[in-house]
Amino acid sequence: MTDFWISCGHHLLDRESGGGLVATDEFFKAYFIRPELMPPPEACEAEQQLHAALLDQPRRPVHADEIAAIADPDARENWQFAIAFRDLLLRHPTLEAAYLALMRGGAVTLPPLFINQLTHVILRNVLDGCDDPFVLRAGELFFRPQRVTLNQQSLLAADEEWIESENPAPATPLLALLNPPEEVQIDILNEDNADRYWSRSDMFDMGLDITAGGRGMAALAEVMTRWIAHLLAINVAIEPLTELRDARLTWYVGLDAAATAIGDRLWDGKELDDRTAGRVAGIFRLIVLDQAVVSRDLENEPVYLIMATTPEKVLRMKPQNLITGLPIKRLEAAS
Repeated sequence: MTDFWISCGHHLLDRESGGGLVATDEFFKAYFIRPELMPPPEACEAEQQLHAALLDQPRRPVHADEIAAIADPDARENWQFAIAFRDLLLRHPTLEAAYLALMRGGAVTLPPLFINQLTHVILRNVLDGCDDPFVLRAGELFFRPQRVTLNQQSLLAADEEWIESENPAPATPLLALLNPPEEVQIDILNEDNADRYWSRSDMFDMGLDITAGGRGMAALAEVMTRWIAHLLAINVAIEPLTELRDARLTWYVGLDAAATAIGDRLWDGKELDDRTAGRVAGIFRLIVLDQAVVSRDLENEPVYLIMATTPEKVLRMKPQNLITGLPIKRLEAAS
């Protein structure tokens, strides 16, 4: 099996008997040598001492006054978040358990960067052994914002960060539609180039066709199915829809903030104007296969999943909504 998403650091983690990821000293050290935390030569003594101490003992307690003593305010903030993230992982037996506790705990105080990185490595575990590049590329939507555009009759998603980076390469017609800052090139994943994904998976430079009824949306449904099964130990069937007609919207989950706002309008019986309706990028129907776990008043009712872009055509998925938004009686993490 070809490896993928090596940059998430999954190879630095252990896996316990139930399949969950267990943090290691090597994983923490990989964070402490990130550019944001590496003290520059001019860094104060307090920052240099803290950094050296944590490289020696990545799990050592860090007191608030140690961080407060750091002179540079940006470095001080970086260390506050990094230690809060480390401590979250240390409080729980697995990364999956830490993720669930964070998402169920109310307000999330960690920056999106840390949430996306945690999602990235957990999803790498969820998809371990997957040999379908379309499923893996669809998984990138969970932790990488996408720029979405309509090209003729196809809805195409490309990595927003990659598009906005300064990446000199020949321009293509697609890139003109995606409005990159400079001339860049991107390949849309297809049957002919799918084998290239393995060597490029950490570059995030391949686009995905997410047109309704196509392979990309079926792949995304597969990712969501596996995500729910791994984190909640619940089996579901998810079907991508090409349209939503005469459906009773008894329960819905917005897969992103934009979609949640659209779902709220539909729930309130309000009409969508053409511009808002045009931002809907996907609709799925979810059925919980074990009805015993479904809330009593919603048994045998489908859950509709809505995916949408911002007015700027950016898609920022919130896969945590699949964990916190389903109408189920129990929520169990993978042990």
